[in-house]
Amino acid sequence: MSGNPVPTVGVVCLKGDQVLLIKRGQPPRLNQWSLPGGRLEWGETLQVAALRELKEETGVEAELLGLLDVVDGVFPARPGGEISRHYVMIDYAARWTSGEPVAGDDAAEAKFVSHDEAMALVEWDETRRVIAETYTRFGS
Repeated sequence: MSGNPVPTVGVVCLKGDQVLLIKRGQPPRLNQWSLPGGRLEWGETLQVAALRELKEETGVEAELLGLLDVVDGVFPARPGGEISRHYVMIDYAARWTSGEPVAGDDAAEAKFVSHDEAMALVEWDETRRVIAETYTRFGS
């Protein structure tokens, strides 16, 4: 399979000392805990996309604190197999302003958890790294 990488946004949303996670309801990483986020839409700025995806997937609203990192998401269809998905993930830090997490859009679950719980629930090293970076730079 070939094509162009897909630009996406992700949000590490802090509420006090907790971070918002979603359980993915769609591939890649189906049923794994991750960050709220999704694809950039035509004509949409990255910041608008980040806040829209946060609201659509969790019902939560937040203010963006800053750009965290740009992460390559290159996923094979099966371990060692041909690449089936390639995302360029632009991750932002944010601070919760309103709303209680309710799973929506592509999320199967959404909840605020402690840093330690997030590190235990999240399987992908890159997501754990970005969450840790958020606590280092913007933690309460």
